[in-house]
Amino acid sequence: MVSVTPKARNIGITAEGLQEDLARLEIQKQALERELAAVTAHLGSVQRALSALQALMPESVPPAPAARPADVVAEVPATAAPAPVPSADEVEDGAGAGDGDRAEDGRGDADDSKAYGKLTEQILAYFADAGNTDVRARDVASALGRDTDSGSINAVRSTLDRLVGQSRVRRVGRGLYRAAKR
Repeated sequence: MVSVTPKARNIGITAEGLQEDLARLEIQKQALERELAAVTAHLGSVQRALSALQALMPESVPPAPAARPADVVAEVPATAAPAPVPSADEVEDGAGAGDGDRAEDGRGDADDSKAYGKLTEQILAYFADAGNTDVRARDVASALGRDTDSGSINAVRSTLDRLVGQSRVRRVGRGLYRAAKR
């Protein structure tokens, strides 16, 4: 039997950890690209609506300047990465990879406004029912049926962190969250 030195073992463990991180980051990247595509589609529909309203306004009112600089448009990727197959729960909910596709081909602008922020509302409803108890992100994801893969759980974690920043949810410990006091 060949003995493995402690350094070689540490290198192997580090390599395994990095491979797991890489897989998790790839999933997170795909989720963020889908979210960016949805936001971009929503932005386009708002810009079209604003343009239509400005066309109806009297001539004496000057049009508002563009809200975003032209160089931001260059940062939006031309094509989004292929989306993973949605889970059965997402298909039933109507959420998933297809939402952004409908917005890009001109269908579903009204549906996109409903889908955007759905996870946030589900999380807030969960905390309204949970009361004054400490819960982990994984428990929230499980209660919402979003514990099928690490990407879904990470989406819940990211949303929880955003809600903490908005003071809508409190972080009470490492990985523990509680409904914000009103």
